[in-house]
Amino acid sequence: MQELAYQGIFYFFAVLSVVSGMFVVFSRNIIYSAFSLLFTFFGVAAIYVFLSADFVAVTQIVVYVGGILVLLLFGVMFTNKIYQVQLKTDVLNFIPGLLIMLATMGALLYTMIYRANWFHGEKEISGTVVEQIGVEIMSNYVLPFEIASIVLLVALIGAAFLARAEHHHPAQESGENQ
Repeated sequence: MQELAYQGIFYFFAVLSVVSGMFVVFSRNIIYSAFSLLFTFFGVAAIYVFLSADFVAVTQIVVYVGGILVLLLFGVMFTNKIYQVQLKTDVLNFIPGLLIMLATMGALLYTMIYRANWFHGEKEISGTVVEQIGVEIMSNYVLPFEIASIVLLVALIGAAFLARAEHHHPAQESGENQ
């Protein structure tokens, strides 16, 4: 009976995540999309809890819900022009997008089924989960960790460059020449 209840709760959060994620993508109102994103983040965090990844669940809530989503909502609410923006959600390039999605799904499924080592060894975990994550990142996964940090740094530099991009107006340029 308890197993059935756990399965029911898990499927509830799975359906919540998928439906709210679809609403984020297909909604034409950015406010509704932002609030749907909140439910998506909470649903994914709940699934992490069911997978015994408590640290990742807490990180999901603190980083995404507490940081990024709140910043997004404040940005949307403080911007007056956001209500006048017409979101274009028409499907463009459906066939190439579908092919890329199928290739990506096939690669992920192949990796999960044939390449992943799903069986746990007899190794006992000593210490806290956070300590184990730190040891694994700094020993076995240091290269992907460094690559991720470089990618994030490049994204940050690109965002700063785009934010500082000056738009050249002919009136301003003629005013500068006088």
